[in-house]
Amino acid sequence: MDTERDALDAYSRIVTTVAGQVLPSVAALAVRSRRGLGAGSAVTFTDDGFLLTSAHVVAGGRDGAATFSDGAEASFDLVGADPLSDLAVLRTRATGAPPAPLGDADQLRVGQLVVAVGNPMGLAGSVTAGVVSGLGRSLPTQDGRRQRLIDDVIQTDAALNPGNSGGALADSSGRVVGVNTAVAGFGLGLAVPINSTTRTIIGELLSSGRVRRAWLGIGGVPIPLPPSVAERLGQRRGLRVVEVVPGSPAGTAGIYLGDVVVTAGGKPVEHVQVLQRLMLGTGAIRAPLPLTVLRRNAFVDVITTPAEL
Repeated sequence: MDTERDALDAYSRIVTTVAGQVLPSVAALAVRSRRGLGAGSAVTFTDDGFLLTSAHVVAGGRDGAATFSDGAEASFDLVGADPLSDLAVLRTRATGAPPAPLGDADQLRVGQLVVAVGNPMGLAGSVTAGVVSGLGRSLPTQDGRRQRLIDDVIQTDAALNPGNSGGALADSSGRVVGVNTAVAGFGLGLAVPINSTTRTIIGELLSSGRVRRAWLGIGGVPIPLPPSVAERLGQRRGLRVVEVVPGSPAGTAGIYLGDVVVTAGGKPVEHVQVLQRLMLGTGAIRAPLPLTVLRRNAFVDVITTPAEL
């Protein structure tokens, strides 16, 4: 019994410490748009009042009001949004809210404790806790009339509800490792990771208000490679193609469902972030990109030409 009590006390100490660190940085958003007022959450991540939120929270809006846990309120303007990563950056006017440190979701492990902070159902400053239930998930998102996938999403069982979107998912050290983005079902929450790829996206939104990227038109999930292939290549995983958009650069070049991408541009592809990084920036647009795929236990070389998205 004492062991159980000690464990609970340790768990409670971590959650309350993280909540105390992150709560002052998280705001409840009221977004003005053509459809009326929308709601969500956002987290302060710079000293000069920039907020990070979900793109779908501010879809159709340009400005609104942010209310913080101490009752302070500030107006905000939309700096830029990227629906394909479901991230957006807002600018507030001198809130005084402390910035939350950004972590690295690439270091997360399944089973690790995480804490979600946001404003679900209008209940400001709500804190829930759980574990990382899965990594590398895919989340469907809408870009105009096209549906696309956000890859490499974090799955957690920390309770999330409408209004949590745009709020912080923090690790046990109080670092923001994800931006809560959706509720997929009972006991199932998703968050866009904070990692080197999304940091690049955030940087582009800050500097120019938009993200230019190339597009291949495939969706994939990481899988272990057969031992003989792994030994030959010196890598353990590849990216199985689970979606090929008809007429996309990948489809035109001859990439098929079930192919396993093992290299791209000469770089090992062990997870989807490798492809995501290669697609960012104007230099990737219309530049030939060689892929090596494993197809029916044989290596096939394919030259793709990513188009601008």
